[in-house]
Amino acid sequence: MMTDVRAGKVTGIERIAVIGGGSWGTALAGRLAANGNDTILWVYEPELVAEITTSHTNSLFLPGVILHPALACTENLQEAVAGRGIVLLVTPVQVMRSVLQQLAGKIGSETIVVNASKGIELDTLQTVSCICADLLGDDVLNRYVALSGPTFAREVAQELPSLIVAASRNTAASTRVQNAFSCPCLRVYTNSDVVGVELGGAIKNVIAIAAGISDGLGFGHNARAALITRGLAEMNRLGQAMGAQTATFSGLAGMGDLVLTCTGDLSRNRTVGFKLGQGMKLADILAEMRMVAEGVKSAESVYQLSRKLGVEMPIVEKTFEILHEDKPARQAVIELMARDLKAEG
Repeated sequence: MMTDVRAGKVTGIERIAVIGGGSWGTALAGRLAANGNDTILWVYEPELVAEITTSHTNSLFLPGVILHPALACTENLQEAVAGRGIVLLVTPVQVMRSVLQQLAGKIGSETIVVNASKGIELDTLQTVSCICADLLGDDVLNRYVALSGPTFAREVAQELPSLIVAASRNTAASTRVQNAFSCPCLRVYTNSDVVGVELGGAIKNVIAIAAGISDGLGFGHNARAALITRGLAEMNRLGQAMGAQTATFSGLAGMGDLVLTCTGDLSRNRTVGFKLGQGMKLADILAEMRMVAEGVKSAESVYQLSRKLGVEMPIVEKTFEILHEDKPARQAVIELMARDLKAEG
């Protein structure tokens, strides 16, 4: 049975809480406010709340961007979600459970829960929809939407043309999210394959690290294209094992996001890989970064999930070994190239 998803909406204006003030959360909150929605952004850092409220900027995570003046901001998590028809989660996946524990019982029973973060929880090997079901109850899956696609936060904030997908088992929920976000610079498609959209967003970050390593080693465009193509095959194999739809991986949340993250200079995960390929240590790379590169943790969770399900994912495996077992990057590439020959598939 589908949940009624009309709560928190007045005369076409959505009342939306965005949980997480990093670059992506800030960009999405600014877009929602610019679209005329009653939008509040929850931010962890008190000094950042003050800056967003008074200056309409987020110099910590999205410098140089002016946010819509109607965007409200708070450091009170419960205040943020009170009376909201849509709650958009944009915190790192590895801390998502702790945030949701604080929200259990505070989110309305008809509120649409949207997730825009990408990754798989390391301790449980769960996607965010499963984490939400654990803490908010199984009924939340009837009003849960996974938001993903080839989008860099800065370009969305700068109103450059971008496309994303909103996936839900409940068409009414995904349509409301589609309408809330859509504007001349952001086109939103709906989809019913929540599992596929969530997996695409998690796995592409791991492949992006591998592509960055290849570029850092100077292996050229041929190698990068091969990694993207074979990475897509690995994504599809795991997706099939988990009940996802093949078509999802040829769309925005699969191939689209994979190509962007593996090739774009704004990709944090590709940057991590590139510096690894150049010889830097992972700890030093991460110490330089203010924002989270989800693929570092997802490399381990996706690898462990593939082993659990018996799915062959050699690129993910070698990326995990480079990141977490100190395998030399060149040695990992040699091992990939020396695998037994077989038909493409």
